[in-house]
Amino acid sequence: MAAPDHLVIFDTTLRDGEQSPGATMNKNEKLRIAKILEKLRVDVIEAGFAVASQGDFDAVKAIAETIKDSTVCSLARALDKDIDRAAEAIRPAASGRIHTFIATSPIHMKHKLQMEPDQVVEQAVRAVKRARSHVDDVEFSCEDAGRSELDFLCRIIEAAIDAGARTINIPDTVGYAIPEQFGETIRQLLNRIPNADKAIFSVHCHNDLGLAVANSLAAVSNGARQVECTINGLGERAGNASLEEIVMAVRTRKDLFSLDTRIDSQHIVPASRLVSTITGFPVQPNKAIVGANAFAHESGIHQDGVLKHRETYEIMRAQDVGWHTNSLVLGKHSGRNAFRTRLLELGIQFETETELNEAFTRFKALADLKHEIFDEDLQAIASHTRQKEEDGRYGLVCMQVCSETGVVPKARLTMLVDGKEHAVEAEGSGPVDATFKAIESLVDSGCNLQLYSVNNITSGTDAQGEVTVRLERGGRIVNGVGADTDIIMASAKAYIEALNLIARGGIRQHPQVADV
Repeated sequence: MAAPDHLVIFDTTLRDGEQSPGATMNKNEKLRIAKILEKLRVDVIEAGFAVASQGDFDAVKAIAETIKDSTVCSLARALDKDIDRAAEAIRPAASGRIHTFIATSPIHMKHKLQMEPDQVVEQAVRAVKRARSHVDDVEFSCEDAGRSELDFLCRIIEAAIDAGARTINIPDTVGYAIPEQFGETIRQLLNRIPNADKAIFSVHCHNDLGLAVANSLAAVSNGARQVECTINGLGERAGNASLEEIVMAVRTRKDLFSLDTRIDSQHIVPASRLVSTITGFPVQPNKAIVGANAFAHESGIHQDGVLKHRETYEIMRAQDVGWHTNSLVLGKHSGRNAFRTRLLELGIQFETETELNEAFTRFKALADLKHEIFDEDLQAIASHTRQKEEDGRYGLVCMQVCSETGVVPKARLTMLVDGKEHAVEAEGSGPVDATFKAIESLVDSGCNLQLYSVNNITSGTDAQGEVTVRLERGGRIVNGVGADTDIIMASAKAYIEALNLIARGGIRQHPQVADV
């Protein structure tokens, strides 16, 4: 068990974060994120839901084989097949955990599980014991604890601890809790459960009412010693408690919390950018800690105060969370070895020389277009090099777009479809619209465009633009991301990547789909 003054950070970006619509990651992308989480010194990495699909299983196993300094965890419903599959996936880990759960609220037990409370307790105990037969480190979660009856929570948690659970998680699954009430729930559980001292109590809060971080901190104030969170607050619906906000709130307000995490906070901003690039979920400028405006001061009074004494308007240093540490490092005269070395410093390592050579070629091409290459540019190069290595039905060979005042915009593209070149063209209301219509005139995907978003990767008029395209077809949602100094080219890349993801298919089982 952790010391009383240590707050365990349990990161679920790779599991709960991936449940954001369109945020599905492949194995290599999950490994990249896992490596930067390890650099962050996250205590526990929930690597996935091993039984969900073969892809999830392979990713969890690959992370378990790679990560040495963090515990690697797999989620499992309170079912034998889930638990056994999770155990198999985390077996190579230096430190492994099985996280099993079952719903405990009246509405879930009645309508989802269709089980009586006694049956739910019996199933929970069986699941924890089976997990303990595989590993010593078992976590048990009461799904929808935020709407569960306190007496029943006390009963099932006591039984789970007796069965061998060493971490007890209290999730606010639907973001229903209010801080004062949620903190009191944690206090009551710790006081009323006889064997509460034999487990670490954890919380996992969703942000449906914008209170995930507040609820998590209220729980910590009342004795919780693990917080489950994600980079950038990523997660289904309105997301989860944000790792960076939890960590910096506890660190900044030690006068109230009297504890700390082991997080190396200088890796927070790089981790945020990597997750944003891979998932295609841009970080809003006014997002706490990692947003572009988080340490910007517009007001003259604020600027004057900061110049005279930083702490007049800043409660933490930008450098402490990774801002301004990733200054320009490379330019057009930089060699291959310097390029490789900086990538390794950023936690980026290619599996083959072919991939490295492709990335270096992209770097040189970019360096010809813009004078200064920043770490964010390198992250984008790495991501899009790996995307190119993935098999895809569609590819872009070349394009020409005409946009002139008083003339209808027109796009001409040469595309690869299953290895064969096709020339297409279309008109549109603007250059991006014409480009997308030209692509669709060839592929006829039947997709609905749900989101088109443009963000600059770095500052300056020569910055790469990063475009996110979200497509939906038949209830399946994917995000495509493209980067280029030419925003129309970036748009085409993003749209084609999304089409490839749709074409690739793949069925994952959602962890809350019950067949108990």
